[in-house]
Formats: sequence, C-alpha cells, structure tokens
Amino acid sequence: MSDAVSGCTRPRTTVTEAEVEALVHGICFKTGPPRRLGVEVEWLVHELRAPRLPVSPERLEAVYSALRTVPLRSALTVEPGGQLELSSLPAASLMECIGTVSADLAAVRAVLREDGLALVGLGHDPWHAPRRFLRQPRYDAMEACLDRSGPAGRYMMCTSASVQVCVDAGHAEPGPLGHVRRWWLAHQLGAVLLAAFANSPLAGDRPTGWRSTRQLRWAQIGTGRAGGPRLDADPRGAWTRHVLDAPVMCVRRDGGPWEVPEGMTFREWTRTGTPRPPTREDLDYHLTTLFPPVRPRGHLELRMIDAQPGDDGWMVPLAVTAALFDDPEAAETAYRAVKPLAERTLGLPAPHNPLYEDAARDALADPELREAAVTCFTAALAALPRLGATAEVTDAVAGYLERYVQRGRCPADDLLDMPDGASRGPHGRETRP
Repeated sequence: MSDAVSGCTRPRTTVTEAEVEALVHGICFKTGPPRRLGVEVEWLVHELRAPRLPVSPERLEAVYSALRTVPLRSALTVEPGGQLELSSLPAASLMECIGTVSADLAAVRAVLREDGLALVGLGHDPWHAPRRFLRQPRYDAMEACLDRSGPAGRYMMCTSASVQVCVDAGHAEPGPLGHVRRWWLAHQLGAVLLAAFANSPLAGDRPTGWRSTRQLRWAQIGTGRAGGPRLDADPRGAWTRHVLDAPVMCVRRDGGPWEVPEGMTFREWTRTGTPRPPTREDLDYHLTTLFPPVRPRGHLELRMIDAQPGDDGWMVPLAVTAALFDDPEAAETAYRAVKPLAERTLGLPAPHNPLYEDAARDALADPELREAAVTCFTAALAALPRLGATAEVTDAVAGYLERYVQRGRCPADDLLDMPDGASRGPHGRETRP
C-alpha cells in the first residue's frame, strides 16, 4: 500500500483540468513489448515464538532502524501498522526478480530473527486490532478520510498485507499482449487470483465468513477510493476520468495537519482552485491515494492477492501472474478461461461487483472460479519453462495446483481447518461490501 511520497513540497506549477487529463492520459499506460516484471511483498511482523502477543512500537522502531543499515536491492518501506514491505526494482526476467527479492528477504529475516521477530504471510492479521505505528501527516489524513466510511480503513491500513505483482502495460496494437487486452484480463483474471490465493479468513481470532477478509476491507472503504473504472475499449480515457472524478484524500501543507476535504473530487479542485489551486505534485500524490485492484502506473499493478504462507509462498502468485501475462500462449488461454466470468460482474467495476464478492467470500469453492483457476494454473505451469523458470519455481506452482487449485481450496481453508476452533464456522458473519 505504501508509496514513496512523504512530506509536502510547496506548490509549484498549478495544473488545469485539461492539463491533468493530458498528464494522466500520457503517464499511466506506457505501451511497448512486455519486458519488465516486479513484485511488492508485504508482511505482518509478529513475535517469533508467541505470534498472538503484540509487538511493541519500541521494538519495531529498533528493528527497522537496524534494517535501514542493511544493503538491499529492493526498496524497504514500513506500512502504517508496522507491516514491512519490500518492493523490487523492475526485473528483466522472472528469475531475476525472484533471485533479488529472495536474497533481500533472507537478509531481512536474519535481522528480525536476532530480535525474536518473524515475517508472517497472512492477508489480514487474525488476532490484533488495528494500531497505528507510523505517525505522519500522510497517515493522519488518510485515517481521518477513511474513518468517514467506517472502521474498515483502519484495518486496511494497519492489519493487511499482500503480494502485488507488476507487469508491463503491453503493446499498443491489438492481440493477447496488447494493452487493451491486458487491462481487461487483469480485472477478470484478478478475481481468479484473488480466489486462488485467498489467505485471510480470520479477524479477532474468529472466522469472518470471507476467505479474503483483506479484500473485504478494501471493498468496504468505498468505490471512490478502492474501486476501479468501468471497462471499455479505451483504458486511458476510462482511467483518466476515474482519476479526475475520484475524491481528494487531503490537501497537503508544509506545516501542521493536512486538510481533509469531504466529497471534493480532483476535477472540482481544478475548477474551483480552493482551498488553493492544485499542482502537478498534488496530482502525483492524488494518484497514490487511489487503491483499485488494478492500478496503472505506467505498468499494471495487480493488488488483489493476499500475502502468502511460508518463506517462499509469494513466488507462486508472481510466477503464475507473469506466465499468464507475458507468455502469448498462456495469455490467450487465460483470456478464454476468464471470459465467461465477465458476465458475473454485471458490468460493474471491480472490486464492487458480484464476481469479486464471490471470489473474496467463497474463493475456489465457487465451481466456475475453480474451473477457470485450474485452466489458468495449468497454462501457467506449461509456460514457465519458456520464461526461464527453474525447477524449484515450476515445482512450487505444480505443488500449489495439486494441493489447492485442483481441490477447490486456498490457504484460507487451511486456517479454517485448524483444530483451535477456527473451523467452527463463520461466526459473526460480516456485511457484504
């Protein structure tokens, strides 16, 4: 969730509505042959031997200070609740990306282990209530803004973690690797990835009734903040309109708390110029406050996948997604597999449509999602050797396909089957998004 934006720069160049349209239209989809791949892995940080005990802010601050001295190739950032995130540099291949992040994670884990802490791959903290670790104007404003729609925002900020896969936008021309097809595929396949990797069925030590409580929290913060645009034949135009019509989270200031307007869109801000005219820096910041399941940032950022169990569990969604987007044969198979699912969206943007709701709640217990997942994972497995994947990676994907996908299961089902009472059923079932 974190973006490398901190502090406030003084207003420089005021932007008009027309200039915003041109800027967003030009920077959010950069077309060309798919050549780069990236991943952002978020982790909860728990006590190594007693994960139900909360980690004190003082211990988190001490261990993060130590980590800042460790040479890493990935960017290390901290989320509002103290979650840790590593963001890879754009890699030229799947194995380059995996190798870099694996080495960085090993270094990070070594430092944490010395202080009795561990990285935990869960999409939503199953035990702890939201608690802010970072106290910065950005997150104060975010909390104030999201509180207007209920408590889900605090859970999203402080208790969630994900695997975000970044792929190139694709060719300008039509075809399985064209940017229009990839934009559409990212949204429909996103529901399958959400279901296959759901790993957050608990909150407050009780089942919520959702395999991905993390996705539930995101949906609950609203369409303007966490929703995407309607899909049409012009992704650039649709996203540009969405950016302009999305609510402004905050107006930054050089000193003191940031202003949190209510209901003001960026389009309205450009037209009224109040409380001050928006700048290019404000636009750049505004783009980081929108959290749709697929976010165009020059590349496509897929944000619907829960953090995965195990030290190397994150490799599987990365490998599967890379294969289904960057191998032409696998991309065509995935497109055909998910095309029938599009009817279940009722034409509504993700994630606020029935398809994403079913994926978050039922995961691969949904027969159609299971069928599509089996087809997609099988195609990805066949494509991975063509992408240079090692036997370790292909074996991990094959194992996941056999253990979970073919059986209509996901990691959330393992948590619900635990003998400590988590399998008693969806007590306290939450309201649908």
